[in-house]
Amino acid sequence: MLTIRCAACSKKIWRYDKIGQGEVLRCHKDRIKKMYKAVIADNGRVTCPCGKKIGIDKGTFYKMIAKSFTCKGTKRNG
Repeated sequence: MLTIRCAACSKKIWRYDKIGQGEVLRCHKDRIKKMYKAVIADNGRVTCPCGKKIGIDKGTFYKMIAKSFTCKGTKRNG
């Protein structure tokens, strides 16, 4: 499980079950286990309460914006 945090203010955004060893390019909605502080606006943008844009809603997943978040934890091998 990975903890995704905002790179600007270090607040927790969500807990994510990452499968595989690659980078976090997208977060599938069905693998998000706990939401903390993410704010999803009606225009499809995922932002932190501090105002930093974290990702874009693409339907079944969020396309993550590189360098706008940090992640810590362990990745699960597929």
